[in-house]
Amino acid sequence: MRGATPSSKPYTVFLLSPGHLGGARADQLMRATADLPLARALRSAGGATLGEVFSFVSSLYFRGKVAYAAAFARPPDDLAGALVISAGEGLVAVDEGVTIARLRAWQQVEIDAGNEAFTRPLVEHAEALERAYGATTRFVLLGSVASDKYVRPLTAVFGDHLLFPPDFIGRGDMSRGALMLRAAREGRELPYRAIEGAARRGARAPSMAVAARAAPARGGRGAAGR
Repeated sequence: MRGATPSSKPYTVFLLSPGHLGGARADQLMRATADLPLARALRSAGGATLGEVFSFVSSLYFRGKVAYAAAFARPPDDLAGALVISAGEGLVAVDEGVTIARLRAWQQVEIDAGNEAFTRPLVEHAEALERAYGATTRFVLLGSVASDKYVRPLTAVFGDHLLFPPDFIGRGDMSRGALMLRAAREGRELPYRAIEGAARRGARAPSMAVAARAAPARGGRGAAGR
């Protein structure tokens, strides 16, 4: 049966890869003259929530991650269910307020497994999570696993209980976003697998539209056997 991987750990917390702050949509949002409501909120003292900002700059992909985490996170009472990997500040709650100044500081930090300015705070936060919650909580990465930039520092801390949806393999950002939005809408949690030791690259997955057209032809047995 398709669904979440069975786990003895009662809690699930999602680690979300960040939106891209170097593109045209980020520039549109962060210009001093930008008059979008979200841009005005960013320039205010309280800022705008990180989830709103990254959903704007990364569109479908990040919206999918936020919707999926909202649908399926089961965090301990004192922990956010969705933590975003940031550039230079480790893990930040998806509903935390951020300002223009904070985002501009993040723009200066390269997200790379070999960059200590990125990895040091990320590893420190991950180690704190592991110490406090590792016995009861599984951590699921919602982001690209083909690259080492997130995987290497996080698996160094969490080992084989850092998980990911294997349905991500072979999909681009937009396809992963659509997959998560559909799963959240249908209330169907994806299966997970440990990242450590897993194949993280594969053949290109069919588009969501092609998969939807093909689904009735496979029948119940084929769908359950994937």
